[in-house]
Amino acid sequence: MKKRTILNLLLFAFVLSFFVTNLGYESQILLQRIFSSQVEILPQEKQYSIDPDWILKDKNNRQFSFTQSKGRVKFVYFFSSWRAMSIADLTGIQKLYDDYHNKIDFYIITNELPQPVEQKQQDRKFTFKVTYLIQEVKMPFDPEKIPSGYIINKEDKVVAQGFGNTRWNSNKVRKLLNNLISSSL
Repeated sequence: MKKRTILNLLLFAFVLSFFVTNLGYESQILLQRIFSSQVEILPQEKQYSIDPDWILKDKNNRQFSFTQSKGRVKFVYFFSSWRAMSIADLTGIQKLYDDYHNKIDFYIITNELPQPVEQKQQDRKFTFKVTYLIQEVKMPFDPEKIPSGYIINKEDKVVAQGFGNTRWNSNKVRKLLNNLISSSL
C-alpha cells in the first residue's frame, strides 16, 4: 500500500473512533471545558432578589424547602446528566464543591430520575449531593435553561450567573465566594 493510502486509512479510523467509542464523548467534554465562558458577575444595580420559598426533593423523594439556606451563600446549578456540556461544567463544580461544601450550600439540580444520575456520579466520581425538581412547583429560576447556574448571596440576591457552558471553577468565582462568605448580613 502507498503511504498516502495508509495515512488516509489511519485518519479515517481516528475519525470513526469518535463515533463508535467513548473517545468522542470525552473529547466533547474536553472541548466544552476549553471553550467555556466566564461567569457573569452582576454589578450591584443588576443583582436581583429571588423568592427562597420553593420546594425541592432528594433522591429518596423527601421534600425540603430552599429556605433552609436562609442567611447562607448558595450555589444553584441546573443540569442534565446526558449532556456533555453539563458534565463539563460539573467537573469544575466538583472542584468548587470539594473546597466550599462546608462554607456554602450547593444545589445541583436535575429533573431526571435518580438512577441514571447516580450512575453518572459514580462513573465520574462526583461526590456532591444531587437535588431533584418537583414538577409544577413555583421556583425562582427557569429549569428549562440547562445548563445554568447562579450564585446567591446571604440576602437571597443573585450576584452571579452563567448560562450554557460556564467556567465555574475560576479564580474570579472563588474570589467572589470568599467575599460573600466573609460578608455579614
